[in-house]
Amino acid sequence: MKIVNVTPLVMGTEWRNITFLKVETDDGLTGVGEARIVGRDDAVLGYLKEAVPRYVLNEDPFNIERITGRMFREDFGRIGEVATTGIAMVEMALWDIVGKAAGQPVYRLLGGAVRDKIKAYANGWYRVERTPDEFHAAAKRVVDKGYRGLKFDPFGAGFYELDTAEKRHVVALVEAVRDAVGPDVEIFIEMHGRFNPMTAAQMARELAPFKPSWLEEPVPPENLAALKKVADAIAPLGIPIATGERLYTLYEYRELFEKQAADIIQPDITMFGGLFNTKKISAWAETYYMLVAPHNVGGPVSTAASLHVAATLPNFKIQEFFNDFANPEVMDAAPGVPPVVDGYFALPEGPGLGITLNEDFIAEHPRQQIHFNLFEDDWHKRIAND
Repeated sequence: MKIVNVTPLVMGTEWRNITFLKVETDDGLTGVGEARIVGRDDAVLGYLKEAVPRYVLNEDPFNIERITGRMFREDFGRIGEVATTGIAMVEMALWDIVGKAAGQPVYRLLGGAVRDKIKAYANGWYRVERTPDEFHAAAKRVVDKGYRGLKFDPFGAGFYELDTAEKRHVVALVEAVRDAVGPDVEIFIEMHGRFNPMTAAQMARELAPFKPSWLEEPVPPENLAALKKVADAIAPLGIPIATGERLYTLYEYRELFEKQAADIIQPDITMFGGLFNTKKISAWAETYYMLVAPHNVGGPVSTAASLHVAATLPNFKIQEFFNDFANPEVMDAAPGVPPVVDGYFALPEGPGLGITLNEDFIAEHPRQQIHFNLFEDDWHKRIAND
């Protein structure tokens, strides 16, 4: 079996483009990859235009480590987000092909399931006015749908620090969400790498009474010593730190593990080189007794891939999911992902990733020229600017 064709397909929504990658073999099998690329769509498409003829075409799709290893190593230049995203899209599609050829779900080829269902948390649910009453009502809708966990960034367009009035407003928003969901639902506080260490620690102390299950990316991702400073400062509060969506290689995680600067890692399969790399980093995290909560802001293929990996991880915590509340129609681009029921995904069914690409639907939603900016007022409504 040989790979004979690789085709990118870009679908647009009001705040994000989702790029699918269709990989075809001479045996008639097709695999699909996907990534939500933030502001660098053309860069990844350009990388694939060069890399696919060099490393992918005419290769045996079963040789996943060979293909992705060459993509990682043989261009010589230091690898980063653009290349690891392209590699991930190819790698997902190859696993999809291998699963179809074997007649098995991918998770069974990754060691088999260690759980019967996969806990989910909601994101993208707070596309409302940034007031306590609106956040309260929106959070109530999440738990009414059965979720037992939800994540949100209450910090507006904050960067490095917040003034006193804005800090009080943030506390009021989090208090409203906790009141809406009750004491038994997990709330995850997203910081999006906004703050300097002192402000992050101050906000952790302010929010501690509301029992957040983690603080996510409290400082920018480039400086892990600063993250360690926050971790040490908030350790007495008993609030875990989660991070990792903007770490793109196994080697970047080395310093995080050595410093023990976080409690939960969040590799994004679509930017971290794919399923097998995520499986590798999760095993490494397990040696530090760290949990894994895969980052996932994509559509159906990235969600399916995340579920296949999550099913196999002994140290898995919870799976992120946007599309019950933000652009649910994107799931029609590749039907087959099990729905969230009472806060859990069922295990994926069918061979491969268990999804079927709908190219007509993608064509009906062409790419948009948008810029989604997390440091802009009202970004949380997810209505991006041109």
